[in-house]
This record gives sequence, structure tokens and C-alpha cells, in this order.
Amino acid sequence: MKNEGIIERTLQVTISAAAILGALFWVGGTLRVVLVLVAAIVEVFAMLGVCPLYAVIGKGVSCSTERLTKGRKIFLFLYAGILLAAGSYGSVFFTKKIFVEDFNAMNADYKQTLFLTGQEKRKESVENYDKLVRSYAIFENKYLSYRPYSLRGDASFDADLKKIKGIIANAKDGVYGGDLKAMHLEFEKVRPITQDIFKRNGFSMLAIVLVDFHDSMEKVLDKANAKDATGVVATYDEADAKLSAVEQEANDAEIQAIRKNLDDILRLAKDGASEQLPAKAAELKSSFVKVYLVRG
Repeated sequence: MKNEGIIERTLQVTISAAAILGALFWVGGTLRVVLVLVAAIVEVFAMLGVCPLYAVIGKGVSCSTERLTKGRKIFLFLYAGILLAAGSYGSVFFTKKIFVEDFNAMNADYKQTLFLTGQEKRKESVENYDKLVRSYAIFENKYLSYRPYSLRGDASFDADLKKIKGIIANAKDGVYGGDLKAMHLEFEKVRPITQDIFKRNGFSMLAIVLVDFHDSMEKVLDKANAKDATGVVATYDEADAKLSAVEQEANDAEIQAIRKNLDDILRLAKDGASEQLPAKAAELKSSFVKVYLVRG
């Protein structure tokens, strides 16, 4: 017997939509199957107007007192459509963003190892190589079991991850006690593989460096919003270097606006104009978001 009203059905539609979005965009493996089943079951209950829990505890509205009118059916249909449309757009955007962030976290250890082997600094190369092994294992384990929607059609993705793992593993003896210059050249083989992954899946290299810049920019923004001029000066160099990498990929008017706002913050900090820092920080944030939402 029906024991639900419009509120309960709306809640069930919300749960069903959340479960199907989770299955489509956010998880993989067994959990994906579980979420699909949850979405299907809850949606059936929403259509029937039945809540098993209400039946167990003897609670619920009477079918005769709250009939599901045509208007309410249309509302539920439109509500479900809006949830799925908005959720799909947001899920594609954020899963892509998270993938880039995870890549950049791992890639920071890779770039440092690449640099240090090129400089033939044994102790530092070993330390950073060990960090790279750990961070790459985390990255690989996550994305071998879960594929973001933006990379779901990439038939070569898993093979490329394993190829990179092989390059890193094979370099161990050389990093620990062999020819570091040769290992530097070996690590260089990773770069074209990762670049190809991004290119064939519609990622721009601009998106990669924008995310990398974002983390350093936030350090500057935190100090600027706190009106900490000394802190702004201390955090500027890192953001400046990351923005230079962005400028190598693109340097149009929108990127130049980011550069101007970042440099203006430094100028205000050096001039002791601490009270003006929060407003300029907001301008920097706005100019970055404008670029990232469209091109990130």
C-alpha cells in the first residue's frame, strides 16, 4: 500500500539521482554496481509511492489524503532531470579537476627527481626517487581501479600507467648507485607518455599548469587577505614561477590580467599598503577563475 507523500518521493528521487551520478562519475568496480542497484531500487519505490521503513514502523501518509497529481508527477520528472543534468556537468568538471590535481601532486616528485638526476646529486636524487615511487603508487592504484569520465574512452590509459611504472622501477639501481645522467634520460621518457594521455583525452597542458599555479596562488591570497605584507613577499616567488609556466602555454589578455594582479599584490606589499591587499587579492582570484572555468 502507498504510504508516501510528495516530500518522501522527492527525497527518494534525490537519493536515486545521487547514487546514479556516483556510479557514472565517481566510483568504479563493485561499488559502482552497488550504487546502480541502490538507484534502481529507490527509484522504483519513488514511482510506487512506497517506503519499506514506513511500513515497518507503521508510519506514512494515506494514499487517499495525498494523491500524486499530474502536476506533482511533472514536478518529480523535471526535478530528476535537473538533478541529473546539473550533477553530470559538475561531476565531469570536478572529476577532471581532481585527476589533474592528483597528477600534479605526483608530477611534482617526478619533476624534482628529473631535475636532481640531471644535476647528478646522488643523495637528493635518492630521497626524491623514493618519494616518487610512493606518490606514483598512490596515483596508479587509484586510477587503475577508477577511471574518471573524461578518460573513460581511453583504451591505452592502463597500459600507459604500467609503462610509466616500469620506467620508474627500472631506474632504481641507477639512481641508487649508477649513472645519474643516464637515469635522467630514462626519466625523460615519462614526459611524452603523460603528455600524450592528456592530449588524446582533451586535456590542455594549460589546464595542468593552471592547477599547479592555483595552489601557489592560494598561499599569496591567504597572506594578502590577512593583510600580511611580509607573507605576500615570501610567497610571491613560488607563485611567480608557476605563473611563468602558465605563460609559456598561453599569454593572451586573460593570462596577462592574472599576471598584472599578482604583480600588483607584490607591489602593494612592498609599498606597505596592507589595507589594499584584500581587494587586490579578490581581483586576482576573479581573473584566475575566469580563465580556469573556461579553459582549465
